[in-house]
Amino acid sequence: MMQQAESFDVLEREAARIAKELDLPPCPAILVQFKQEFHTPHPDLRRLATLIGTDIGLSATMLKTVNSPFYGLAKKATSVGQAMSILGLRASANLISGLLLRRVFPSGSGSAMERFWERSTRIAGLAAAIAANLKGVDRDEAQTYVLFRDCGMLVMLRKFEQYADLVEHGALISGVQLTRVEDTRFKFNHARVACALARSWSLPEPFCEAIFHHHDFALLQNSTAEREAADRKLVAFGLLAEQIDALRLNRGLCPDWIDAERFVLDTLDIDADEIVRLAADLAAFVD
Repeated sequence: MMQQAESFDVLEREAARIAKELDLPPCPAILVQFKQEFHTPHPDLRRLATLIGTDIGLSATMLKTVNSPFYGLAKKATSVGQAMSILGLRASANLISGLLLRRVFPSGSGSAMERFWERSTRIAGLAAAIAANLKGVDRDEAQTYVLFRDCGMLVMLRKFEQYADLVEHGALISGVQLTRVEDTRFKFNHARVACALARSWSLPEPFCEAIFHHHDFALLQNSTAEREAADRKLVAFGLLAEQIDALRLNRGLCPDWIDAERFVLDTLDIDADEIVRLAADLAAFVD
């Protein structure tokens, strides 16, 4: 496997090197302030809404997203405060994190970046739709996880000119193979880089560990003390979303599925027939 049975503390020691050598974008100031208030004993929704309202672009995008058909609100939100009240604070934090990630790495930065966002956005939207049909999976958390899971690719696209060629062919090989190639060619792989970015943006630790181990499903099946904190359900759910996306696009099995299927079925407590049903139900899904 790409990542050996190492302590997650290893990445902690590498984080400064990754941030320095790859020039990781710092956590946006508005997200820092939002999370500071969010983590107080009694977060003030009005104060949070006022904070988001100071960023016209972010507040407009948030309202547009919340009022989209995806959320299916009976009555559209007319203010950031209303939107946050409807979503709840945790879901609002997830949504804001995802919106700011798009801002930091705009799709107009190049064709490879554009194709990355097209695929990532499609699967993230699909993930939220799937989560609505499964027990024990939070829709907003699942969508944010899928958006952040591969964001290390965005960092590497910006840093390494040759990385775009690898991304073009990366969808045809397994995640384990891809990370091995990344480590060999660039001395970094997208899972480690994505985790470092997520941690620097103060995303929850189990969420970050799920990003770090998202190609380590074989190791996660045999849970060890080093990986007990990783959210196995998120890792499994991300793999499920990829496979359902492949099925609905008539692309057969995604590269990881043969090795990951048992882990996904056991972790999410579903069977193969349910996957086929979900793919059929979501065949006409539009993100």
